[in-house]
Amino acid sequence: MPSRDVVFPAGRQALYERNRYSPAIRSNGFLFVSGQVGSRPDGSPEPDLEAQVRLAFDNLDAILTAAGCTFRDVVDVTLFVVDPAEKFEPIWKVVMERWGEAPHPTLTGIGVTWLYGFQFEIKVIAKLPDAASG
Repeated sequence: MPSRDVVFPAGRQALYERNRYSPAIRSNGFLFVSGQVGSRPDGSPEPDLEAQVRLAFDNLDAILTAAGCTFRDVVDVTLFVVDPAEKFEPIWKVVMERWGEAPHPTLTGIGVTWLYGFQFEIKVIAKLPDAASG
């Protein structure tokens, strides 16, 4: 079995080791990022919804930076939202602050009933800059 090229953001390796998953894997010119939530350094949820979404993007940005990427390198996004009918508008407001200019990545939004105490999760695939052609 080939080894995994794991990317760890600064200061969060213990959280990922405790929960037994990789924050991101580099493979074949892409970066596959695990779903990121608005967790504080100890792993607990940020209680304010908009702050939680901002923190999820901060956590995502830390992983992208550790891999030498930015959100501009993201090609595919999956959003998970608890109770989207109620929470979509405040979440989308924050998402648009962080989304950037067109062209935008592809997007799939999924309404869920539970996210381990969180209300929002973002999972992405990015093209690594050194593999940007094609």
